[in-house]
Amino acid sequence: MPFNNAAERGLRGIALGRKAWLFCGSDRGGQRAAIMYGLITTAKLNDVDPQAWLADVLARINDMPQTRLRELLPWEWKAIREQTKAA
Repeated sequence: MPFNNAAERGLRGIALGRKAWLFCGSDRGGQRAAIMYGLITTAKLNDVDPQAWLADVLARINDMPQTRLRELLPWEWKAIREQTKAA
């Protein structure tokens, strides 16, 4: 039986905060929490600092044309940052 330690470690935070998750305030609050958890996990899985990525995305998304929104995806954002640092 194969084991997926990364998935198990990812779920650990959910298990530890299980009681806290019961008090999201409303169904809508629970949905927002799930979306944020998904965004943070996606950033972590792509070796991106979630706080830096979300801060940058939230600061830039309003002024960015729809055709360039792909640049804000964690894996694209990371590649652009690495290219900028190398230049």
